[in-house]
Amino acid sequence: MNTRAKTKRIQSQASMDHQPTHSGGLIGSNDDLLTEILLRLPVTSILRFKSVSKHWQSLLSHRSFTLLYDNLSKSPGIFVGNTYFPFDVENPSTPPFRSLDLLFDIRGIRILQSCNGLLLLCSNIGYNGASKYYVFNPTTKQMATVPGVPGGHNVRKTICFMGLVFHQRDCVHYKVVCIRRLEPYGDLFQIRIYSSNTRKWKVSIESFYMNWWHPLEGVYWNGAIHWAPSYHNHLFFKIEDERLQTLPLPVGMTSSETRTTYFGESRGHLHLTMGLDFDAKTLNVHEMLSDHSGWFVKYQVDLLELKSAFPEMINARFDFVVVDVIRGEKEEDTFMLLLLIHSKMIIVRYNVHDKSFKQLFNFNATNYIYKKFTNAHHRYTETLASF
Repeated sequence: MNTRAKTKRIQSQASMDHQPTHSGGLIGSNDDLLTEILLRLPVTSILRFKSVSKHWQSLLSHRSFTLLYDNLSKSPGIFVGNTYFPFDVENPSTPPFRSLDLLFDIRGIRILQSCNGLLLLCSNIGYNGASKYYVFNPTTKQMATVPGVPGGHNVRKTICFMGLVFHQRDCVHYKVVCIRRLEPYGDLFQIRIYSSNTRKWKVSIESFYMNWWHPLEGVYWNGAIHWAPSYHNHLFFKIEDERLQTLPLPVGMTSSETRTTYFGESRGHLHLTMGLDFDAKTLNVHEMLSDHSGWFVKYQVDLLELKSAFPEMINARFDFVVVDVIRGEKEEDTFMLLLLIHSKMIIVRYNVHDKSFKQLFNFNATNYIYKKFTNAHHRYTETLASF
């Protein structure tokens, strides 16, 4: 027997057995390489891998990693009420939760606002006429209760708006903006701000007048919380300066003509669509300039092409609703979500790059579903942010 040849085979096999371990060790000890690999994993894997070791837990929880991951992550779906609809029906993501009610409040919960991955939740009004508010990260399941506005139930019953302010870069510690009436059914209001950093409420603006017809959903963008232009009211509130300012209207649009049909933010861009004339041929999606100086037309939807793709639709003025505008990391990944209304409701995904339409959902049209889609839909964006 050739012992030398046998020894070489054993050494060769040992070298092969050792190679993967050695390679794994190199990757595991190189944070830059490890980060590049982990950034390509789904969020469920990231959360699970935090328990691999203290080193991985520290790496995956570090602010630099969460910023990189959140910048790459996409919006996988939308909440309509408490029902989750994925944007990609062929590769649907797992709903982040089954029911919000059981997690928070036996009175029932509704989503008030989605802001860069965090949700502002509100309990249904109880016997005392005041609601409770929560901030919730559906990705990590982290939850915080927002302390009640100082002043007791009588003050809390006067709240007409609560809005969430959060961004991984410019507002790391989330804030909640509260607007309450100082006079019953009057036009005199006050603004208070809660900071998760100080964990205290403070009065920001003692009083101001506004012809506010009803509470509106706020949209946080570019350091300010904005309200959709509506008749005589088109305002935004600068968080750092704590100042109310007037939001300009699209060129040619007057306050009396303002009828916003969509108002939202995506990947650092603020979008707006207005009501259409009966004989309109295109739908314009406006985008706000970063200095708040005005709007420009960013996208257009050819309504004739939409009618050609779905001939049973677009027979009347209000046959469709813009549900959401979702900007992609690349322009070709940007799409719009349209709700077509007829004997059945159809959710359509419209690609702004190649102008193609794709049907996502088809269900019976009911007043309940219509109301939820037009008034209570909130985008779900994955974020690893903690608070």
